[in-house]
Amino acid sequence: MNKLDESLLDSLPLFNQLEHAQIRDILNLATTCRFEPGVTVFEEDQVAEYFYLLLDGYIRVIRLTPEGEQIITLHIPSGHLFGIAAALGHSKYPATSVAAAECLCLRWPMQHLTGFLETYAGFSEGVYKTVGKRVADMNNRILELATQQVEQRVANALLRLINQTGRQTDEGIEIDFPITRQDISEMTGSTLHTISRLLSAWEREGTIKSARKKIVVTDPHKLVLHSS
Repeated sequence: MNKLDESLLDSLPLFNQLEHAQIRDILNLATTCRFEPGVTVFEEDQVAEYFYLLLDGYIRVIRLTPEGEQIITLHIPSGHLFGIAAALGHSKYPATSVAAAECLCLRWPMQHLTGFLETYAGFSEGVYKTVGKRVADMNNRILELATQQVEQRVANALLRLINQTGRQTDEGIEIDFPITRQDISEMTGSTLHTISRLLSAWEREGTIKSARKKIVVTDPHKLVLHSS
């Protein structure tokens, strides 16, 4: 870990208010870890032993319903913390985290989180902003599920993904990690049949292009119309 240059992190919101010596102290307590796509980093209700900073890749956050069905609640892009159970007042992870693409992370024992929050004002500000944004995102998701039609929910889910992870290509804006129709079903509380029907219709009208584990939004304006 000593080989990781602290200047690689000082532009991240968590670290941009810290001195390089402070970043160095934090890095000295971290270990690196890699996760292949589809690998579970930790599971819901597992004792929260570590928290993570995602350096590269995307993390998919999953909750289980009382009936045991999976709901994808968030996708976390690189540069952000995840697994910060202690900052939420939990001793166990409140959700499952799965690598949506190949991921490179820094990992710290959970007991260090309280020390970082107390010692580094800039770090604590970043953590609490992260917590606030995650709570707001979850509230927005609940509101969508309660008030929107399936078509609107799916369109809004795809718009979020291209805003967070979109990569410009010759065809349009591609979601920058593998995603299946089953994933979209679990993100929107919809059936796989409904997702397949919607995406096929949007592909015929030129709004998207989809292939195996790949979605490109070719006409974002049309997708915005479907979302409202």
